[in-house]
Amino acid sequence: MDFVNQARKAGVVGAGGGGFPAHVKLAAKADTVIANGAECEPLLHKDAAIMERAAERVVHGLLLAREAVGARRAVVAVKAKKKAAVEAIRRACEGTSAEFHPLGDYYPAGDEYDLVHTATGRLIPPGGLPIHVGVVVQNVETLANLAAAAENRPVTHKTLSVAGAVRRPATFTVPLGTPLRAVFEAAGGVTDATPLLCLGGLMMGQTTHDLDTPVTKTLTGVVVLPGNHSLARRKQRPPASQARIGKSACDQCRYCTEYCPRYLLGYAVEPHQVMRGLGFTATGAAPWNEWAALCCSCGLCTLFACPEDLYPKEACDAAKAELRKTEWKWTGAANVKPHPIREGRRVPISALVRRMHLGAFDLPSPYEERAVASPRLALLLKQHAGASAKPAVRIGQKVAAGEPIAAPDEGALGALLHAPCRAEVLETLPDRILLQRLS
Repeated sequence: MDFVNQARKAGVVGAGGGGFPAHVKLAAKADTVIANGAECEPLLHKDAAIMERAAERVVHGLLLAREAVGARRAVVAVKAKKKAAVEAIRRACEGTSAEFHPLGDYYPAGDEYDLVHTATGRLIPPGGLPIHVGVVVQNVETLANLAAAAENRPVTHKTLSVAGAVRRPATFTVPLGTPLRAVFEAAGGVTDATPLLCLGGLMMGQTTHDLDTPVTKTLTGVVVLPGNHSLARRKQRPPASQARIGKSACDQCRYCTEYCPRYLLGYAVEPHQVMRGLGFTATGAAPWNEWAALCCSCGLCTLFACPEDLYPKEACDAAKAELRKTEWKWTGAANVKPHPIREGRRVPISALVRRMHLGAFDLPSPYEERAVASPRLALLLKQHAGASAKPAVRIGQKVAAGEPIAAPDEGALGALLHAPCRAEVLETLPDRILLQRLS
């Protein structure tokens, strides 16, 4: 079986949060493959833990990916401050053709546009993908999963960090479908009575109050915020209120634009102009919306740059949604030139943590070899980009660990889903399969 098909059968998807099926990327042709170990979401440390513990698997997966796409270069990009991870990766690269590329401790170093330019000097065309400049980017956990796929071992578990208002911040590897409640218990429990869960991180993650949210292939970690924290209150403000406040209070200072990583790379992203468009809700908003088209939703404008605590990132998200409704396509200039002051505008993670008043939670999340085994698992059918998988099992059926239980339609973009343990199928729902663990 060829490696691309092994990746497909193993259900490997982008484990850094994107969830793009890995076998599709591996079917392309490129001259460079980059292992993304930047991990720039504040307080989360799962990628560092993976590199410290499984650097050889990461590098092996990288070299397999390089061979699959026909590349000549294989690069591992890691923040230099992650000393244990850097040392492990350096050792794993010795005797191979893989290269190590150190990164600064700034946000968002892991954005593909930023990372590709930093590692190769190339600029992805506006609205394009890394493959358009001959590059494939994979998260380091994805590469470790690809190494396992080469041994016909499917993705059944996920490594994630738990940080914030928990007694013992830590990183665990748990079965897919495990409720977060069980992960929090392994971390000593939540220390707040009304917590807000930031799934995937504080900057680009989603929020929920549901402690039974299941672990998926793309969940990089959870930051638990106390319900009365200023950031928790900001994140729970309704969208209509966010827009109303922005319309009345934005003074067009341009700080959101001046700190925007995409703007500093030379792309036509200007959040302050999108904020200006909040005043044109009846007619004439479209030209302002276009200034958000190339936004990567990193959140730096909202959570760091804006001196008035407004919501330019959310305004850009709404603008992009409006553009998608009209099937708008980028027709602007294709030539991109980085801003001359770009390096001087890098935002250190430490500054970001201070700005969000999270110093008390800025703690290590060391890896723990702890079995987190919930008796019931909820396997979501959409843990990837593309179409949802469809159940391939029936109620009452007993499945073995690693057995496929859901698959996308033939030819559809998607990924297989496998049972993480020996279990019985309790129920198949439109969005998930419920399993009861068997001893």
